Amino acid sequence: MRFISWNVNGLRACAGKDGENIENGIIGFQTVFNALDADFFCLQETKMQEGQLDIFFPGYQSYWNYAEKKGYSGTAIFTKHTPLSVKYGLGEAEEEHNHEGRVITLEYEDFFLITVYTPNSQDGLRRLDYRMRWEDAFRQYVCDLDRKKPVILCGDLNVAHEEIDLKNPKTNHMNPGFTDQEREKFSVLLQSGFIDTFRTLHPDSETYSWWSYRFQARKKNIGWRIDYFVTSERLRQSIKEARIHTDIYGSDHCPVELVI
Repeated sequence: MRFISWNVNGLRACAGKDGENIENGIIGFQTVFNALDADFFCLQETKMQEGQLDIFFPGYQSYWNYAEKKGYSGTAIFTKHTPLSVKYGLGEAEEEHNHEGRVITLEYEDFFLITVYTPNSQDGLRRLDYRMRWEDAFRQYVCDLDRKKPVILCGDLNVAHEEIDLKNPKTNHMNPGFTDQEREKFSVLLQSGFIDTFRTLHPDSETYSWWSYRFQARKKNIGWRIDYFVTSERLRQSIKEARIHTDIYGSDHCPVELVI
């Protein structure tokens, strides 16, 4: 099975780029969707409300979690496989975290699939305290599911875990996405029985999934790896491939892939 995760940074804008040309790359949501032909196509930062974009693909069902705030956050999953159940958010016990459309969980016979758009700590780390509460609540949610059956977790986790995961670690230390606190929370998640699939298969790869729109960062490959597929440890032997599609444009992020 092929899984794709992509922070599209506004699905309407990304879809509007279909038909554009770019040298040595692929651009536009529908074009990319058809080219990758995944069993599961997970989106983050859709930035839309219900009814704002009619987009359908033959053979796929779609599930959407919209933020209450218009033009903000949001997640979606397109799937060829009908789930046993669908859940939006982290549950009633974590109501604080359920207003921004950040989580969708699909249950299947042999696994749970979660797509997530982790909150950004923002400039000046003004949302870092909330981010820490989110991290604890989300990790507990994932661990609870993992006790029932294996978990496949994907999305924009808004953290570069190690120095190899961004171009300029020294000058970005304690900036949003590379604080000691955020990195430690990711370490704790992995220590709870999960693996970073790309780093497991490519321990020395300096490959990024996000580039700032400023200063020609993508052209210069001054990027960060903040988009992940994380799975339960017991799926390790099932992992066949983990890729980062740096040749795909249409967002400031590129898609990441898992094959199991």
